[in-house]
Amino acid sequence: MKAEELRSVQTPLKERYREVPDAALITLRAQGRLGEGVSCKIETGKALVEAGLHPATGGSGQSACSGDMLLEALVACAGVTLNAVATSLGIELRDASLQAEGDLDFRGTLGVAKEVPVGFQSIRLQVTLDTDASEEQLDTLLRLTERYCVVYQTLAHPPALSVARKRATD
Repeated sequence: MKAEELRSVQTPLKERYREVPDAALITLRAQGRLGEGVSCKIETGKALVEAGLHPATGGSGQSACSGDMLLEALVACAGVTLNAVATSLGIELRDASLQAEGDLDFRGTLGVAKEVPVGFQSIRLQVTLDTDASEEQLDTLLRLTERYCVVYQTLAHPPALSVARKRATD
């Protein structure tokens, strides 16, 4: 996609959102259902993914790990955002690859050590670019990718989070 094509698609959306800010408020949803053993089947809209325990917590390794899925969501969002920003800025990327790594201490998850937090203690995103762009252009590209990547910003600035419970009705 060229910059003009991207602008032609996004310009009417931006204008509408300026005129009617509520039109920009969208609720994304994910749903799943318990599967065989200790697993949960997630409907992604494109495929069915079965998530299960990581081998470090007793899983077989046959199911997707939710932690991996979080990192994959970061890579996917950052990659799409990077591509859109590069297109918008007219920066030609011959190739780009992204890798996310996150450090976990499963003692927290398994309740072995209460002082160890549950969840990622650090996440690193590495972007490798094949381009002739200047260092200044690349700095701008990465700064804007960070700024506009939904998953990155959600991890960097966590939203209010809640859990609700309800009983299934017959």
